[in-house]
Amino acid sequence: MTLLQIASLMIVLAGAFGAINYLFLKLPSAIGILVVALIASVVVIGLDAIWPQMSVEETIRTTVLSVDFSGALLEGMLGLLLFAGAMHVKISDLRTQWRVVFLMATMGVGLSTVIVGYGFSWFTGMPILIALTFGALISPTDPVAVLSVLRQANLRKSLETKIAGESLFNDGVGYVVFLVLSGLAFAATGHGDDHGASDNALAGAAMLFGQEAIGGAILGITLGWLTFRVMRLIDDYSLEVLITLGLALGGYSLAVALHVSAPIMAVCAGLLIGDVGARHGMSDETRKYVDAFWKMVDEILNAVLFLMIGFEVFAVAFDSASVTAGLAAIVLALFARFMAVAVPVSVLKPFRRFSPGVIPIMTWGGLKGGISVALALSLPDGDWKPLILTATYMVVIFSIIVQGLTVAPLAERVGREPELDI
Repeated sequence: MTLLQIASLMIVLAGAFGAINYLFLKLPSAIGILVVALIASVVVIGLDAIWPQMSVEETIRTTVLSVDFSGALLEGMLGLLLFAGAMHVKISDLRTQWRVVFLMATMGVGLSTVIVGYGFSWFTGMPILIALTFGALISPTDPVAVLSVLRQANLRKSLETKIAGESLFNDGVGYVVFLVLSGLAFAATGHGDDHGASDNALAGAAMLFGQEAIGGAILGITLGWLTFRVMRLIDDYSLEVLITLGLALGGYSLAVALHVSAPIMAVCAGLLIGDVGARHGMSDETRKYVDAFWKMVDEILNAVLFLMIGFEVFAVAFDSASVTAGLAAIVLALFARFMAVAVPVSVLKPFRRFSPGVIPIMTWGGLKGGISVALALSLPDGDWKPLILTATYMVVIFSIIVQGLTVAPLAERVGREPELDI
């Protein structure tokens, strides 16, 4: 199938499955599309098991595997999704929560990576560096999944800012940590016990982390500021919408070419344009059109992404050992998420008060999503990749469906008291 045919099929199926969800399941839009896609996939697999001569499953599996899910997300959709998500988070709101967001996006990701990595290595016998790489790809909360659920949960503003801000930044940090650890894992595989090579790999990893994270932030702020200055000179909503689209796509591609963190670039640029740019660089009419455009982009790409996640079941190998490891990974990911929230909150509690239920709500609301699946698929082929992919997929599906559908009732139950954040 050509790229146009695949894109057309995805849009048609997303619309059809969205309509089925709207008319019958009545779940939140993105989660509903994922559930319908999973049901359709399971039905196809079941029919193929009953009538093997149909070979429908194999045909669909071949089609799914022919789609570069990892490349489509990490090098295409992700920039638009992160930019759109950041556009709707105000810097003024984020400034009041920056300490929590910073600690959870750095200390939290690191702590979660170590907990999941060592726990998964102990449970499966996986080499520790490869297990830590799995920990890195499963630790960040996915802003696509999180922001999709936040729109339905009606959380307090301060708590919504914490969750949204953290998910935007820990995604970029987690991606950088994944790159560093995967590089170390394959360097270790290639050089064995060569301590000199190991030292060089560690030094290179530290430089890579600084280059990716800091470079991505500087590039995003710079491009966002230059775009803002240009938009101040223009009063044409169609042109200004086009300029923001060019910033998201062109800036992301430039970040990839410069070997800096494209996700962090997209978040920083989106924050600047969505707040400073909207207040000082756009007319009321332009602001309305820009906001509506990026909300529509967000909704459409969310629908397609969750549809793709549902169909990725055809790319995952399920056997008893993999399923057992996947169940263990779900428990590990939840415990690691709890520690990634509880430790930063405990560190900051002597200096500020927190609204009630912040730890359970942020723990359960830290959803995993397509980025984790894409990173798992991007790993080189090897003995451990099928296990990592199955475990990742099970964690993501549990996170989106079970946690995503229950976080709103949880928030209502444990967070009823008045706002206490200061």
